[in-house]
Amino acid sequence: MEKIQIVASCNSGAKLAKFTINPVPKINVAKTYTNIDQAVDAPLVKQLFYLPFVKKVSIENDTIIVERFDILDWEEVITEVATQIEDYLNDGRAIIDEPKSIKKSPITIYAESTPNPSTMKFVANIKLTEQSVSFENIDKAIDAPLVKALFNFPFVKEIFLDENYISISKHDGTAWEEIVMDLRGFIKNYLEEEKIILGSSFKGSEAEKITSTTYDNLNETELEIVKILDEYVKPAVASDGGNIIFDSYNDDEKLVKVLLQGACSGCPSSTFTLKNGIENILKEMLPGKVNLVEAVNG
Repeated sequence: MEKIQIVASCNSGAKLAKFTINPVPKINVAKTYTNIDQAVDAPLVKQLFYLPFVKKVSIENDTIIVERFDILDWEEVITEVATQIEDYLNDGRAIIDEPKSIKKSPITIYAESTPNPSTMKFVANIKLTEQSVSFENIDKAIDAPLVKALFNFPFVKEIFLDENYISISKHDGTAWEEIVMDLRGFIKNYLEEEKIILGSSFKGSEAEKITSTTYDNLNETELEIVKILDEYVKPAVASDGGNIIFDSYNDDEKLVKVLLQGACSGCPSSTFTLKNGIENILKEMLPGKVNLVEAVNG
């Protein structure tokens, strides 16, 4: 039996390292794992997650792509990881377990209208993503295969992806009743085939990367604004197929600027929602600190 060799590669300072298997294994898989619980059918991936610096693992046919945490550089461990994978495979152990005859839960997709007549929300019964991401055009869909495929429909203008739904905005001139079943069927088939939604190297915009780790740079008022938006506003706009992200706060003008995404972006009622909804909530909960709320993309 021919001995398996692993060719490891990564760019200096990069978070991703690639481990190419030679000879090419007889598998046809493209799947990403973000934690050890997801690797029930992938014993090699499970073993890699025991390494404390491993954040994410993807398998793309003959290549294993590993993303690291920032606790070390790949130069320190890449050779050892390659050797571990090599030894594992040369012991005759499986990369992916043979599929068991387990009945899968059917994928369901239902279409839901939003306050924006140009945007429809397609809700799935499975988790689609860990992050909220907005795509204004196909050029933004780098390593986002599902989004890129949806942009191939000529009537698709913008796409917003959230935890369990996709908001799709269409160009004028096409009625929803002419296209909604095609989109619903396409998304359902795509998910049933377990194709990649967001690839291992996908990166969202800087605005979409706002997490608690970046809040260290916000002052007390800005933190209060973010907390109110997260707790009282985001759930409401998410139900309408949209999202809102804090952009900035001007203390002199008592002005809050936000970024609208999904169905909220370009919605005819967004101005009313900002003034009579979000603005009033912030004024009431932060008296004397907020006078105006504006959308940077409104």
